[in-house]
Amino acid sequence: GSNIVYYFDRTVVGHSSGLETVVGVYGETLEIPCNNGAITADVLITKWKYDKGDGLSGDLLVKKQQNVSVSATDEYKHRVSMAANSSLLLSAARLSDQRTFTCMVVTDADITEFPVNVVIYSFFCFLFFFQLGECVAHNANPPANITWLKNNKILVADGKGISIQASVHVDPVTGLSNTSSILEYSAEKEDTDAQFTCSTQPISDAKLVSSPVSFTITYSTENIVLQVITQDPLTEGDNVTLKCVADGNPAPTSFNFHLKGEVVKVENENTYTITNVSRDTSGEYKCSLIDNPAMEASNDLTVNYLDINLSPSGKIVKSAGEALPLTLQIESSGDSKVSWTKDNIKLDKEPQFTALTYSDSGFYECEVTVGALSRKASFELGVEGAPVIKQLIKQRAENGQHKVLICEAEGSPKPAVSWNINGTLLDESPFINGKIRHKITVVPTANLSVSCTVSNEFGKDTKVIDVSPRKYHVVIKPSPLSVFCFF
Repeated sequence: GSNIVYYFDRTVVGHSSGLETVVGVYGETLEIPCNNGAITADVLITKWKYDKGDGLSGDLLVKKQQNVSVSATDEYKHRVSMAANSSLLLSAARLSDQRTFTCMVVTDADITEFPVNVVIYSFFCFLFFFQLGECVAHNANPPANITWLKNNKILVADGKGISIQASVHVDPVTGLSNTSSILEYSAEKEDTDAQFTCSTQPISDAKLVSSPVSFTITYSTENIVLQVITQDPLTEGDNVTLKCVADGNPAPTSFNFHLKGEVVKVENENTYTITNVSRDTSGEYKCSLIDNPAMEASNDLTVNYLDINLSPSGKIVKSAGEALPLTLQIESSGDSKVSWTKDNIKLDKEPQFTALTYSDSGFYECEVTVGALSRKASFELGVEGAPVIKQLIKQRAENGQHKVLICEAEGSPKPAVSWNINGTLLDESPFINGKIRHKITVVPTANLSVSCTVSNEFGKDTKVIDVSPRKYHVVIKPSPLSVFCFF
């Protein structure tokens, strides 16, 4: 391409050999400052002249009292003028203008000269022909120094993969140079999409850069990978996509997919989808190039599954004292973890029922996990049986006037509690885990045998406790004046 990025500051001022230096562009108007633009108001005459060589000078123009007259009779006659600040304006700059121009300033007190050295640069055209590996800079002065770059990093000839040959041709008429640089580059596949440019920088503040160009690099397949694309975890009923990825330029577009003994040829596509997978889908899969079967890749496919079977299940009713065998069968694609809860409270271990008690009643649930897979199973256990009185006790009330009788029993369904005497009910505990606690108060006036009876549909139980009335003790305290006689 011939698109050019162009940078140039035409007011470059420097110093060369002790002289002030001005750089001009070939063919453009050059402004040469007088005393670097510092002209005072008391100037009477401003005169510009130039060095013709061999110790001779030529007049250009003179400014007196704001009137400017051209005194040049040679090639400068129609090319010079003076700016308001007394700078010399030189149009259509040529290579022959590379000489010293002097500004002479006359005041009442002194005559001062300010010589300026002029340098002319030319870079008319900059072309980049990457198909030939050639970078050309036309009509330049001084001759362009061409640099090759890859991804903005300078390329240096190494005699191996990089060779750069430069040549310069000077036009005998104009004196301008044509510079050519030929790049021979041994490309590798890593150079795909790399940006190659060439540039030249004739002076410090001028720079030309070509448009970037990329190689089209062709190379055969060296690596092939089989990817498994699916949701995580892959479970039975899901779909899974096999994707075959190969390098090379151009990259292969057709593949063979090896599906557990079956070979499927896919053209103009690099994927194959297996739908509704099952645990039998698990195994090794491969893909290969159609035109080179030896170039193949493999990957393992695992379909995760988890099946559990809990016995018993549902609602279970057993009699107290019975055994209840518990079996949990697990079939899974990996190691499993099991946790148990009773009535939503976590248990430390799997429950065991060798002799059922009423406290074993409740809702049991197990959760089995394999990785991200989870399954739950549960059963509700009810333990039934005739009630049994665990203890019948008596206590003295705080006021000392009453007796408190407590009957504690177990059984399921909830047993009814009855006493053989009238009393005042203090409280009855909630029926939890087959247990109940019944409390009454009585005021016995004589020795009594009190019985507590508990009963439900499966039977009944009775216990008896003896209760005596309160005993009063009379204590006579002797007075200090009492006289005791002992015989």
